[in-house]
Amino acid sequence: MQATTQLIHSIPVDPLTGAVSVPIYQTSTFVQEAPGINKGYDYARSGNPTRAVLENLLAKLEGGETGLAFSSGLAAIDAIAKLLQAGDEIVAVDDIYGGAYRLFTQVYQQFGITIHFVDTSDPEKVFHAITPKTKLIWLETPTNPTLKISDIEAIAKIAKANNCLLCVDNTFASPALQKPLTLGADIVVHSATKYLGGHSDLIAGAVVTKEKALGDKIKFIQNACGAILAPFDSWLVIRGIETLHLRLRQHCATAQEVAEFLEKHPAVDKVYYPGLKTHPNHEVAKKQSKGFGGIVSFSLKQDTLEAAGAFATSTQLFKLAESLGGIKSLISHPATMTHKSIPAEKRKAAGVSDSLVRLSIGLEEAEDLIQDLQAALDTLQLQATPSLQKELA
Repeated sequence: MQATTQLIHSIPVDPLTGAVSVPIYQTSTFVQEAPGINKGYDYARSGNPTRAVLENLLAKLEGGETGLAFSSGLAAIDAIAKLLQAGDEIVAVDDIYGGAYRLFTQVYQQFGITIHFVDTSDPEKVFHAITPKTKLIWLETPTNPTLKISDIEAIAKIAKANNCLLCVDNTFASPALQKPLTLGADIVVHSATKYLGGHSDLIAGAVVTKEKALGDKIKFIQNACGAILAPFDSWLVIRGIETLHLRLRQHCATAQEVAEFLEKHPAVDKVYYPGLKTHPNHEVAKKQSKGFGGIVSFSLKQDTLEAAGAFATSTQLFKLAESLGGIKSLISHPATMTHKSIPAEKRKAAGVSDSLVRLSIGLEEAEDLIQDLQAALDTLQLQATPSLQKELA
């Protein structure tokens, strides 16, 4: 059975009424037959039937044993970090999401956890960064925002050989394109706000573990700390997942066209998209993913914050906003938005230049999006200095 068909039919019909849409159990507590005897639920922080459907669905999507839904992507990351203790170390991707960087360095570092940031697109650098205290390897692949690709299978072997957990942030690819657990990862994390939800109308996070024992540990943390996903938001993620494969197919096709257009434009310095043969990790992405995703990043030849800001505010269809993965195309400037919390020198060392722009490709027609970018780039060229105009001509 094909993945899309299997997904649609793994969402259960309500056994009580036959409703094809999962019911929203908007309740905080459940009546018990006797003290400690119930129908599987006692208090909604510990478990809710709507959330349970989503969590089981997440596990099936990623090919794992345990799925857990959180109130945000950062809450999901926080729960994983709580597996560690003082003295432990994390080896993390250098081009990391700004929120994760802030959480690791400004919250967990003060509790005695050390983080080493390395270019994980080179497995050898991961290997050399590991010490006897390393307990967790943290990957994003593709990364946010320079779309570096890490070889999950190769790094999983390194992690196993060194008795480390491997967690992969699969937000950008989604399980429609990539399944890290089948490649050897122990944990997958998502900002379900993005492609899983798919409609820019909720905040949610997800964790899936390969083994039940590890899932039980994170489930304990979820219940003990309480950052659970509400019933209505759980229903929204379920609804979004129903069209996940269809949406990703279109996101990928349009992103490829946009990336190829940008690569040829004289005002563009560099395009970051794994679907381009010029991408340094194109073959790895091709090996471990069914598609290259809906995010395209690029830098301008006018490598200034001002040029990037002018461009990001001159598009019509691409709306200037945080987040990604929705049906409407968005544009962001990482240096002043999503990655502002990362020091400038670290941002630039990881490849996040001042002029880097990130596009989240929506479901509009590719031709319309390209025309919008063309008009914005033309405007930017007109605003350039005469010498630069001559160079860009």
